[in-house]
Amino acid sequence: MTKPIPGPHPDPHAPLAFTPPPNACDAHCHIFGPADRFPFAADRAYTPPDSGIAELESLQARLGLSRAVFVQASCHGTDNAAMTDAITRGNGRYAGVAMIDESFGEADIGELHDIGVRGTRFNFVAHLGGAPDLDVFWRIVDRVAPFGWHIVLHFDAKDLPGHAELLDRLPCPFVIDHMARVPTGDGVGQEPFQALLEVMEDERAWVKISGAERLTADGPPPYDDVVPFARALIRAAPDRVLWGTDWPHPNVRHMPDDGDLVDLLASYAPDEETRNRILVTNPERLYDFT
Repeated sequence: MTKPIPGPHPDPHAPLAFTPPPNACDAHCHIFGPADRFPFAADRAYTPPDSGIAELESLQARLGLSRAVFVQASCHGTDNAAMTDAITRGNGRYAGVAMIDESFGEADIGELHDIGVRGTRFNFVAHLGGAPDLDVFWRIVDRVAPFGWHIVLHFDAKDLPGHAELLDRLPCPFVIDHMARVPTGDGVGQEPFQALLEVMEDERAWVKISGAERLTADGPPPYDDVVPFARALIRAAPDRVLWGTDWPHPNVRHMPDDGDLVDLLASYAPDEETRNRILVTNPERLYDFT
């Protein structure tokens, strides 16, 4: 029996620290269901409550955001229908990162591309199943690279230094999720974070300064211990940093208020020009928003 998980914060506050600019993008969020239209995968590890496009658009209105990138979650497996339906409803405001396997041929990938998918994601995190079969990984990479897609990689920080050769071989841009899940209690000088900063010297490398509620050693907000890590990544590659809420926050220790996560960006990037780059210009480039 799969584990049920709680839904997102029922009443997040509007941003208090700054007003997001026009075309601001949440570059990492998920669409769950509704399950009566888009059933969850039979082999899923968790069962979320419905958090579909209607709930997402209500949240965006509250937060002052207008674009989003939907990242396919494992609870839907390789059935990307909930995500692609949501992208279509956005009329160009939304993009996606799919989960695919070897059953997806060139025509299937082309269809996803035409809808607005621009990448595929691989999980390397141990408690979520660990690294994929690398032979399959490379075959899928070779299929999506001709479409200009990027590869989204979900790592545990401790494993990042061991994947330097894999990253070096990638024929396309790649995105590191959630600051590589770095344990903030070990400080910015820790080897895994220094390895991430070295990765960011590569012009193909992007990173999401998301997941503060996962990374903090302190628990509840204000997530101050995450700020030095995000600032270091912004300094390293300001044109290749993305931000997202991770709404509706599956499998977190405590449920964050998404308004707090928007406000946190003002601590990561105190100046407006840098925030606008992270919220508008960078995702516009990577996801072909028009």
